[in-house]
Amino acid sequence: MHIRSIEAFPLSARLPENARVTLGIGTTVKRDTVLVKVTTDDGLTGYGEAHHGRAPGAIANLVNSTLRELVTGHDVNDVVGIWQRIYLLQLASHGMGAAAAIAMSGIDMALWDIRGKAVGLPLHALLGGARRPAKAYAGGIALGYQPPESLADEAQALVARGYRAMKLRIGDTPANDMARVTAVRERVGPEVDILTDANANATVEHVRAIMPCLDANRVGWLEEPFAPHDYRRYRTAAGFGSTPLAAGENHYTRFEFVRLIEDGAVTYLQPDLSKAGGITEALRIAGLASAWKLSINPHCSATSLNMAATLHFLGAIDNPGYFEAEVAEFNPFRDTLCSSPYVFADGMARAPEGPGLGVEVDESCIARFPLIDGPGYVK
Repeated sequence: MHIRSIEAFPLSARLPENARVTLGIGTTVKRDTVLVKVTTDDGLTGYGEAHHGRAPGAIANLVNSTLRELVTGHDVNDVVGIWQRIYLLQLASHGMGAAAAIAMSGIDMALWDIRGKAVGLPLHALLGGARRPAKAYAGGIALGYQPPESLADEAQALVARGYRAMKLRIGDTPANDMARVTAVRERVGPEVDILTDANANATVEHVRAIMPCLDANRVGWLEEPFAPHDYRRYRTAAGFGSTPLAAGENHYTRFEFVRLIEDGAVTYLQPDLSKAGGITEALRIAGLASAWKLSINPHCSATSLNMAATLHFLGAIDNPGYFEAEVAEFNPFRDTLCSSPYVFADGMARAPEGPGLGVEVDESCIARFPLIDGPGYVK
């Protein structure tokens, strides 16, 4: 069974005014993603998600103009060989770095979808795992900068829906950050886990100022206070308090995660299967983390494809952490691109039961959500 064709489709959806969320990287104005479709010479079709990388047209073009030329005709089951071929001929030398890792992630995910469909097994079983429930936190593009009382109302509504963990956006002013965290903690009580995310928008001084508040409110982690390459600042901030640091959604391949792990400043690792190199590479990253007794808490917020893949993946590794449940008010790529990506109840999420990723893709979305050029966040 060999690859006959690979197609990538950039998709965009303009956000209505009442569904826009403001966070450290700006205010969301649209949702983007890249759908990758792989077809075999036997007629089987698999789908994957490549993260938009804030340039969905460029990511899709990289798949369509270069990567598919490298791997068309290759054995679908040789996911390691295909990954290595793209790595050697594109990523490792003069190959656009993060963009190549993102683009190959979508191809790799689609190949695993095909492999599962070919043998009639869900991805978690194909990977040697089980349909284990994962503790879900309410995240995605939600719970942004807003008045503390309004944010507490939103948090309380999520608890009523069954969530026992949620992620707040910080990186505003220290005073505003502390007011929001305190208001939510007071509203949801001590039994709900509160996580925070600065979206790489904080300074060392900012983190030093808010850390006592995070500690006092028993915040589970401070995610990406700095840009992913600012390793020195991560090491500095790790000593400010007891709240652990989290990072990884903007680190690509195991080669970047080695540095992140060995530095010892980050406790919670967050690879994104649609960015870090796909399922094949995420398994390697999980293996690295397991040797250091660190959990894997994948970033996941765009489409149902990555959500389903992430839950299958978490069920097949020995160091699973949180699943990020996308609770944005408006996300058609979660709600209409595919069938339901998971079952949620009592704060836990389970992967779908069908073969491969276990979701059915509605290809009419390709025409319904054409690419919209321009930034997805504005300030």
